Amino acid sequence: MDATIRKADANDMAQVLRLIKELAVYEKEPDAVEVTVDDLIAYGTGDDAQFTCFVADRDGEILGIALVYYRFSTWKGRTIHLEDLIVRQQYRGQGLGMALYTEVIKYTHELGLKRLEWVVLDWNKSAVDFYEASGAHVMTEWNTVQMDAAAMKAFLAQKGLV
Repeated sequence: MDATIRKADANDMAQVLRLIKELAVYEKEPDAVEVTVDDLIAYGTGDDAQFTCFVADRDGEILGIALVYYRFSTWKGRTIHLEDLIVRQQYRGQGLGMALYTEVIKYTHELGLKRLEWVVLDWNKSAVDFYEASGAHVMTEWNTVQMDAAAMKAFLAQKGLV
């Protein structure tokens, strides 16, 4: 596939959001996306960007993205978290995912960081196979834990803090 891998800019964020929504549908969470184009621009561009987004661009059409941000590990120090690696469905299997993934690994390595990490759904066998084939270790003994806004509010209310 003839596409350029580059960092996203503000003009890309509408297409980035479209891909995020496509991933939500694929992951069986079509109504879960709350982020907006304005959020993506505010937090993903400028000197204080909270994330970096790489895009696979072919003539102005964004065919895939890899969105990453810094985390801090008490064992390894600063690390990179790969939040999402998305390729539009009709372009999967053409090397774009590998090109984006390679760019993220290169970016992390060039920053001198000791770890790149991400989460993959256990039912997404093609993604698990893709990552394992690259040498990544899928850690099935760890569970991802999340608390949404309603659960946080209920917890704090139970403690008399809201």
